[in-house]
Amino acid sequence: MNDLPTKRRTDLGAPNYRGFLPPVVQRNYGQWRRHEIPRPGVLVHTAESGEQLYTVRAGSPRLLSTRTIRLFAALADEFSEGYLRFTSRNNVEFLLTDPSRVEPLIARLSEAGYPVGGTGASITSMVHTQGWVHCHSAASDASGVTKSVMDELSPYFSSMKLPARVRIAFACCMNMCGAVHCSDIAILGLHRKPPRVDHAGISRGCEVPTTVAACPTGALAWKDQEG
Repeated sequence: MNDLPTKRRTDLGAPNYRGFLPPVVQRNYGQWRRHEIPRPGVLVHTAESGEQLYTVRAGSPRLLSTRTIRLFAALADEFSEGYLRFTSRNNVEFLLTDPSRVEPLIARLSEAGYPVGGTGASITSMVHTQGWVHCHSAASDASGVTKSVMDELSPYFSSMKLPARVRIAFACCMNMCGAVHCSDIAILGLHRKPPRVDHAGISRGCEVPTTVAACPTGALAWKDQEG
């Protein structure tokens, strides 16, 4: 596997993902015997060779600031030899080979305000759509609703006391980009009234072709001044 190319040979496509895997994963790729969850937010994978990989999972917001990214990168450099990954449900996972670093990493994450959990019979971080940050057709905002829900349910993130694992998603409109159709609990924003177009201001405040193309019903049209 180490012979696989890690750089692109053309100007299209991404580098081969295997080149970014931790060495312990590269050595034991496809040869894992079992995994355990010794405590919420911590997984231990044991390979057939006997090597072990410790994963510390923490909740994070989907929309990250540069300050948060730099924090995660610094923690990865200090505790997990620079290796981390993001899950499909917006958790960040630090991949460690030294078990003595697990508890200090958890303490640092908790001190910074990032809870550790989301494993087993728990509620993991919510999947949600862009909201008003970047979406052209959102009926509701995502970040505020998601934070309010997770603030209430955070005890179920950092524990594993539910009957089974629960997945929650939020979508800002009927396009359902937030995977609400494949989650246990779905929150969906709806357009209750047709949007009103400010014809006088649209040309001054919007990129007109993008705005017209974003309308799901084709109700927006653009005419030049002579039209």
